[in-house]
Amino acid sequence: MASDNEARVAVYIDFDNILISRYDQLHGRGAFHSDKVRTLPVDGRESKVRTRFGEATVDLGAIIDYASSYGSIVLSRAYADWSVPAHAAYREQLLARAVDLVQLFPTTRALKNGADIRLAVDVVEDLFRLDDVSHVVIVAGDSDYIALAQRAKRLGKFVVGIGVAGSTSKSLAAACDEFADYDALPGVERVVVQDETDADTSEPAAAEEAAPAAKSRRRRRKSGGSSGDEEAAPELSPDDAATGLLERALRILTQKTDDEWLHANVVKEQMKRMDPVFNEKSLGHKSFSDFVGARDALVELREDGQARLLRLKQAG
Repeated sequence: MASDNEARVAVYIDFDNILISRYDQLHGRGAFHSDKVRTLPVDGRESKVRTRFGEATVDLGAIIDYASSYGSIVLSRAYADWSVPAHAAYREQLLARAVDLVQLFPTTRALKNGADIRLAVDVVEDLFRLDDVSHVVIVAGDSDYIALAQRAKRLGKFVVGIGVAGSTSKSLAAACDEFADYDALPGVERVVVQDETDADTSEPAAAEEAAPAAKSRRRRRKSGGSSGDEEAAPELSPDDAATGLLERALRILTQKTDDEWLHANVVKEQMKRMDPVFNEKSLGHKSFSDFVGARDALVELREDGQARLLRLKQAG
């Protein structure tokens, strides 16, 4: 249960915006539409476009985890036409993080679904209805959200923007209290897009043989959840999942605070925000300090008076 003085966060995701921005960032401006990614079947055969779609997977877990570092997430919504196969591939991942899926049907032949207007109306309505919300996180890079960010700030809210580099309006970033680049979020691994020249000029049979190799080179996310590929990642044991959760929490807090050493209770609180199911006792540890101590290859633990401090071990 959140304390009375704890920050309370509302997250709003313009899913179409962030998905297109990520794809175009990796494969060139306009590539999402020219590749007709919207109509890519979820369970279709391997192809060049499917490989490119896999490389451009958006790690929504990393976004939600980062948003939770500002406080307890009390509301999270993602806006898109969820009947579109490219969007539907993410439904499991979003539902696993308790994100409400707001269905928007296209209203024009240009496939505009009015997400910016619907999202803005919902934010303003929520802020008047839920006056205890202290932070608003807008996941988009569209300049249409400038007025929304300004209005939320005038209502006394701390506004955080998250967008993809190269597709984010500088004016939107300036209108927010803070703006984070998606690529710089803890847990998001950098993607190396393979040179497709050879695949394009080879015989079809050779291209089909190369597809599994290309698939194996796709980015693997650290934050968990479904990636949108038809192949699910191997399920981690509870112990390994808890270790990954600890590492992600430490990376997020270190990046946000610039503190080398972090209080154990702050780290545990962040872990609980990211995964409310986490409980060190269910993993066989008497206390959180015992849980951390069992991971001494990953984390250093030291005492400063009554305080227990943690930090990630330095590489090398």
